[in-house]
Amino acid sequence: MLWVLFLLVAWGAAALSCVRLCLAAARLLPPGKSPDAADSAELTLYETAFLAGGPHRVADLALVTMHLRRRLLLAHTGWATVVDPDGRDEVERTVIRAIGPQGQSPITPVRTAAAAADAVRALADRLVAAGLALPRGARTDIVSALRAVRGAALLISVLGATALLVPGREQDPGGSGVPVLVWFGLPLVLTLGCLVIARMEVRSYSSWASPAGQRLLNARTAAGGGPQGDVLVAVAVRGVRAVADPALRAALGGGRAARLLP
Repeated sequence: MLWVLFLLVAWGAAALSCVRLCLAAARLLPPGKSPDAADSAELTLYETAFLAGGPHRVADLALVTMHLRRRLLLAHTGWATVVDPDGRDEVERTVIRAIGPQGQSPITPVRTAAAAADAVRALADRLVAAGLALPRGARTDIVSALRAVRGAALLISVLGATALLVPGREQDPGGSGVPVLVWFGLPLVLTLGCLVIARMEVRSYSSWASPAGQRLLNARTAAGGGPQGDVLVAVAVRGVRAVADPALRAALGGGRAARLLP
């Protein structure tokens, strides 16, 4: 009956890995928040940028917004120059502070400083509290939990194959004559079912947005805005690659694409 020990190990691996995956998934929605309540919110451009691309996308959106509205000059050489030192919101003021008192700086360190600023962290915390963004580390936890479930499924398969080589395998613990592979098939079905469900859910959100946040993000993308608003929505959702102006793309690329300009 040595194979019974293998069966207990298989069930333990299946149960622990699946519980870990469920706990990781439960972190996607803070306590007291329902999906319906989260879905009733309306996203600002900064919130759209964060859910679509994270802190650096917010910084890119602020830079493009200030450039289009003539408050900042982004040169194709990769330098930013302040035109209007009065930011319209805290993110813009963060960008101006990152450029420095001389009013000119390379864009790359400005973007990095703005993405790590308190204003962007506060934005992230609000979205997490609203159930629209994933808490810090949630995506990593999900990936790690999925890896554990896959490992459990592989372990169960190996243990089941090994059990076939153990003498006395024809009988189950109760002596009913149920084949050994049927007993190992139950925890294997559990782990594979969890993997299928988790994979379907993982595809419904990005690295930053929860499932509710992704639904709002899709609605915000469809809504668009005015002529300039469409550009800003595109940058918020798709990032720098949505910018049509090659000089502006070169600027946001740190000047690396300047040699491609006519």
